[in-house]
Amino acid sequence: MPKVSVVVPCYNEQKTIGLLLKAIGEQDYPLDKLEVVIADGLSTDRTRDVITEHSNQYPQLNVQIVDNPKRIIPAGVNAAIMASEGEVIIRLDAHSMPYPDYVSRCVYDLQEKLGDNVGGQWEIKPGGDTWQAVSIAEAARHPLAVGDARYRVGGKAQAVDTVPFGAYYRTLIDRVGLLDESLETNEDYEFNTRIRQAGGTVWFDPSIRSVYFSRGDLTSLAKQYWRYGYWKMRMLRRHPKTFRWRQLAGVFVLSLLVLALLGFLIKLAWWLLLLEIGIYTIILIGTGVQLAMKNRNASLALGGPLAIATMHFSWGTGFLWGLVNI
Repeated sequence: MPKVSVVVPCYNEQKTIGLLLKAIGEQDYPLDKLEVVIADGLSTDRTRDVITEHSNQYPQLNVQIVDNPKRIIPAGVNAAIMASEGEVIIRLDAHSMPYPDYVSRCVYDLQEKLGDNVGGQWEIKPGGDTWQAVSIAEAARHPLAVGDARYRVGGKAQAVDTVPFGAYYRTLIDRVGLLDESLETNEDYEFNTRIRQAGGTVWFDPSIRSVYFSRGDLTSLAKQYWRYGYWKMRMLRRHPKTFRWRQLAGVFVLSLLVLALLGFLIKLAWWLLLLEIGIYTIILIGTGVQLAMKNRNASLALGGPLAIATMHFSWGTGFLWGLVNI
């Protein structure tokens, strides 16, 4: 039974880091074969105190904290990996709660050689109890917002382009290297791209499950998806063949801008712009009604479309900014 190192980057996560540690402490994998290395970006809240409090509840579990002065995710993950000792590395997030069999299922898939990097499905929960938080959680797993990302929308076990977090043997790093610290986000997708380019397999297994807490309000959602879009474009400059249809939000926003500008020269462009906006609005309204009826929650009729539109336009504008900001 291999020793497993769970590596976690975090910064000011006092609200959720305790939930993560509790979930790790309740794994069905032997705790004496587990270690947790948390790379903390010099948190200014009670994150470190919470880590100490929870680690004391599981004396068999080795929990250590390393500093991440750069305060970016890939640097934190790399620092945690370098400080770890396990044969298997499992990346988790401070906003996540793995199911009790998460580690054992990851190890099983690796031992069965199903993939070089294996991961599973998110069970997305609201980051609060407001209508915005509930709407964001629903949007974050809806195909209109996230396309065919299996770890969000589900599906059968299969080879995919990326998985959340990921579990792999330490020897994989010798083949493809650590995470790229020049990318502040999308670092996991870029890492998985290098795995696939090296002839490896990224494997999605829906039985590997974790709870993920989405953002709690539209403002923080907009900041998150703007960052996603911006760094996706930066990554695509290096790996242009990794573009997927689910990333068409950037093209959609660009089309609106182009039609708006062309409208000053060609009247037809204004009509095409209105048609595009009209179709998009109808689709959003229909999706909102569907979500409201499915969940028996009237607030989703408005909140769902708002969250999805926020994700599209924030990601799209960030994507375009990454294109022009060379």
